[in-house]
Amino acid sequence: MVSNMVSMYERIGIVCGEIPEGRVATYGQIALLCKKPGNSRQVGYALKYGLAGEKGRAAAHRVVNSRGILSGAASFETFDRQKILLEQEGVEVAWTVKGWQVDLKRFGWKNTLEEAFALEERFKKTDDGQ
Repeated sequence: MVSNMVSMYERIGIVCGEIPEGRVATYGQIALLCKKPGNSRQVGYALKYGLAGEKGRAAAHRVVNSRGILSGAASFETFDRQKILLEQEGVEVAWTVKGWQVDLKRFGWKNTLEEAFALEERFKKTDDGQ
């Protein structure tokens, strides 16, 4: 059972590492690409506690909730660090009544089917210990 958890966290790190600069992905999108739809909270947990690989490598600042709200403030040194990092990459972040928000239509990562298949192949190598 522990190896499945580690494998899931490794997968999260791999997927987050593929989010292009200047784009964001949702927790649910990452869970789906990890072949664990519905496990968006596990994605957030992994990013918050550094379980998805080396800090900074997983690009946690590029992960937002399903409405585009920046919800990872607890994972960063300061409450506005995620916003600052995204703006440095050219992502526009606007204040709304629900918090800082990114327009997912403009800045969301629209991964391709080919990218999803390539990730699946990488997971097979990871799972096989290669």
